[in-house]
Amino acid sequence: MDPWLRIGLSARVTGTVASLASTAALGLLAKGDGKGVLQPINATSHWLHGDDGAKHGELDVEHTAIGFGTHKASALFWALPFEVWLAARPPRSPFELLRDACAMSAIAAAVDYGATPKRFTPGWELVLSKRSLLATYGALALGLAGGAMLIAAGSVRTKEKDRGRYNGSALRQGDLGSYLCRLS
Repeated sequence: MDPWLRIGLSARVTGTVASLASTAALGLLAKGDGKGVLQPINATSHWLHGDDGAKHGELDVEHTAIGFGTHKASALFWALPFEVWLAARPPRSPFELLRDACAMSAIAAAVDYGATPKRFTPGWELVLSKRSLLATYGALALGLAGGAMLIAAGSVRTKEKDRGRYNGSALRQGDLGSYLCRLS
């Protein structure tokens, strides 16, 4: 497969996992801050609706769908340079993968809140405390790392299938030990 196609497909998976992880964190952290669960996602629609989107706590297309779509697009955007970085420097231990995901998340936070005009920030600052903002970027990092680990696990299975050493039944039956023994 073409390396750029592989990177693009990997970024779709990694970005989707990162988006879901950070969206879940946004809801939980908003609740912890005494706000509505949907307010941070609705606030992301402020690029279109202004800061009043942050006050909207109900599920609707105008705020929630626009906000989630915008957030998902941004997660995909940040997953792309992350996957380019990973492709240029394989393989990684889980610790190194998480370290690199934290670095990408820190870059995303710096760009989102340091270099982006206010109208185009994520809008979470309109709803969440600074501590919750930091935790959200931590969740983004965990999502980036988790997505990359899913891709790596799929690559191992694909390579083993290509070598005729993987039949998948051991994993479906939950017998990881016998699967690993067959690999050695």
